[in-house]
Amino acid sequence: MDEIIVVTTPTIPGYKIIEVKGIARGGIVMATHLGRDILALLRNIKGGEVKEYTQMMAEAREEALRRMIEHAKKLGANAVVNFRFATSNVGGGMAEVYAYGTAVVVEREK
Repeated sequence: MDEIIVVTTPTIPGYKIIEVKGIARGGIVMATHLGRDILALLRNIKGGEVKEYTQMMAEAREEALRRMIEHAKKLGANAVVNFRFATSNVGGGMAEVYAYGTAVVVEREK
């Protein structure tokens, strides 16, 4: 199995967990930049979604997920169960996105 299975559930239907490798994690801190801040300020005046920040956070989540998967592979896992994202404000226009879960080895049930 070359790809890592990532699920938010504690089990994977059709698979049996045969080994727990530990916590797989990946994080990224993203900072806003002046161009996005100016557009966000203008949208804030008008109201509604701040699409520039939505896009930035989506990119951050994808990178945090990618890093978590790479960490799981280094641990020798072929799956991650109980996957979650966490986000926190680091300060001054910066946010951390953290992806984590339990790295496991699974095999198909017979």
